[in-house]
Amino acid sequence: MGCMRIMSGTVHDGRIVVEGAQLREGERVTVLTREGTETFRVSADQKRELLESIAQAKRGEFVEADELLREFDKSN
Repeated sequence: MGCMRIMSGTVHDGRIVVEGAQLREGERVTVLTREGTETFRVSADQKRELLESIAQAKRGEFVEADELLREFDKSN
């Protein structure tokens, strides 16, 4: 399993378009969509934690999914 990425796109003519994405033909993806104007709320602490997590990921401070799964396997 490779690195997991989060990308945003738009729908054009019924197809999802992700600008600048380098996806291989046949690659499997998961799509989350918004329903109407549905929103969610987070506390100030949750927002700070989320923003710090995003900043860490942008700095390259993350663990790839396959490495994380190996660590889970070792601990069980």
